[in-house]
Amino acid sequence: MTHDRFIKVCGMRDASNIRAVEHLLDSSLHQERLGRVPLMGFIFWPKSSRCVSERPAYLPTLCKRVGVFVDASIEEIRQKVQEYDLNIIQLHGSESPASIRQLRSVCGDSIATIKAFNIATADDFAQTEAYEGIVDYFLFDTKGKSVGGNGEKFNWSVLASYTGNTPFLLSGGIGPDDAELVKAFQHPKCLGIDLNSRFEIAPALKDVAALRRFLTLLTP
Repeated sequence: MTHDRFIKVCGMRDASNIRAVEHLLDSSLHQERLGRVPLMGFIFWPKSSRCVSERPAYLPTLCKRVGVFVDASIEEIRQKVQEYDLNIIQLHGSESPASIRQLRSVCGDSIATIKAFNIATADDFAQTEAYEGIVDYFLFDTKGKSVGGNGEKFNWSVLASYTGNTPFLLSGGIGPDDAELVKAFQHPKCLGIDLNSRFEIAPALKDVAALRRFLTLLTP
């Protein structure tokens, strides 16, 4: 994986933790020579242990803000986009291409979209075809009991079968000991990685020291 990639830390909620992770991402990633774009994700799915039910006392200004939704209504998403000043909408449910077109017409072209897919085998990439040209990015996660945050990897070798045109983020159980695996992974459409549950002390509370070590190992 080359280094001009997105680094997304998802499942944030605690104000002091948001500040600490933002500072880490900005100091280690937000440098022109590395070309990395820091993203911070906020989950608005009520069934998630990382759900943001009320606005934190602090929100990042140096990272792009990503709102994660699972089969939410267009009006709910629109409200969160305004309340949290979101830059990116990530859809992790069964949202149809038609509903995403409608969502984009409501929220405006300035808001990027990510459609997440749970992957186990090469056959799972067939579901992405209907979304080509509809969203800006895909996110490939592990099939598990929950729609995300399962803390388990899928077999990245199946990504060789992905031949779509939409760039993607790699997610699913990436942890503190996986820096070398991430650096070795190569795919022309991979734009970055998504970090979440494997870097947590508790749900929605990230281990900043573990993140720092991991990001240091990614630095060339």
